[in-house]
Amino acid sequence: MSDVLVSVDALEVHFPATGPLRKRGGAVRAVDGVSFDVLRGETLGLVGESGCGKSTTGLALLRLVDPTAGRVVFDSEDVTSLPAKRIRALRRRMAMIFQDPYASLNPRRPVGASIAEPLEIHDLHRGEARDRRVAELMELVGLNPDYRQRYPHEFSGGQRQRVGIARALAGEPDFIVCDEPIASLDVSIQAQIVNLMERLQDELGLTYLFIAHDLSAVQHISDRIAVMYLGRIVELADRAQLTEDPKHPYTRALVSAVPIPDPKRERRRERIILEGDLPSPMDPPSGCNFRTRCPDVFEPCDAVDPALQDVGHHQRAACHLYGVVGEEVGAASGDPGG
Repeated sequence: MSDVLVSVDALEVHFPATGPLRKRGGAVRAVDGVSFDVLRGETLGLVGESGCGKSTTGLALLRLVDPTAGRVVFDSEDVTSLPAKRIRALRRRMAMIFQDPYASLNPRRPVGASIAEPLEIHDLHRGEARDRRVAELMELVGLNPDYRQRYPHEFSGGQRQRVGIARALAGEPDFIVCDEPIASLDVSIQAQIVNLMERLQDELGLTYLFIAHDLSAVQHISDRIAVMYLGRIVELADRAQLTEDPKHPYTRALVSAVPIPDPKRERRRERIILEGDLPSPMDPPSGCNFRTRCPDVFEPCDAVDPALQDVGHHQRAACHLYGVVGEEVGAASGDPGG
């Protein structure tokens, strides 16, 4: 059995432009050639600032949006070429936890009915067996089964997210896309939800794609981390390697912003402040899409799009600073990069 559960190859998701820009025939390049693998039983973190295409990538893996190009292979089956009926059956093994637990739950249905919905869709349990399974799922995520007739507005944000997690588990999936599952929660509740997800992963053998804009949260839960910028993966590495020795200039800026729980080290921490604004995904820069904000930009950056290449220690980066595998080269000025 392959260690790879999900394989993503050159995935693209482009949306037609709307409004006045529609006449130009442009497109929003939300995801622009993304490739990565998710191993069985691991948590792959996908991190980047808002608007970089993280959530769209997660939706495309489950075919909740249709890819423009590329392939998504789940357990040796090409998701991008499957007919609708087969996709529906496959979704029992693939689930999603959404960012806003209140918006993702039907306010007019009791939470027990929302949790039972996957059981009905996939014809898993009926009648009393369905009710027992809903009670089991609620207990599994730390909710009182007696509350299954209550409505979403009667629960706190953390409790609603537990309902969303129970619903995702109902089909007994192998792979769950977690789309910023703690972003809308208080800090104290975030830790509880992350601990719950880690426990469930250990007990049920789950595989996660954990999407977030907060690198500190991703560092806590992930085995490997992929850093995304303007629709592309710019770095992919083991959690410890990426934290201790980030290679891409964008990753360095993200790591420099993570607070250190040591007052002395925190005072010595040097923040890297990126200048400029995030470019539009309708009109990304030529060459390297990070060059307009990069502190290490040099000659080839404006003309050549850097490939995501091996830079040693199971680490990959899309940057011209690494002209030779594992070797950092100098910029045009002759100074060593980064």
